[in-house]
Amino acid sequence: MTAQFLFGGAGLVLFALGIWSFLVHEPLLRKLIALNIMGSGVFHLLIATAERGDLPPDPVPHALVLTGIVVAVSATALALALGRRLEEEDPDG
Repeated sequence: MTAQFLFGGAGLVLFALGIWSFLVHEPLLRKLIALNIMGSGVFHLLIATAERGDLPPDPVPHALVLTGIVVAVSATALALALGRRLEEEDPDG
């Protein structure tokens, strides 16, 4: 088993797990975690596509993953802050 298939398979499993969790769970925090798991699956798939056989790996997918990680962390922080504000303003909570 090559690293390409390992990363690709892990990416598919993580993405499927994230979709399942997003659809099944009700709380916003769990949905946010599910979206992050789906993002990790996409990052694994991008790394799997960077492999080019005997040639060195393609650097563009690696740069996309690095940029995606930074964006995902920022978007997660924003979503957590918005979720906290929603819970503070909820009269039933």
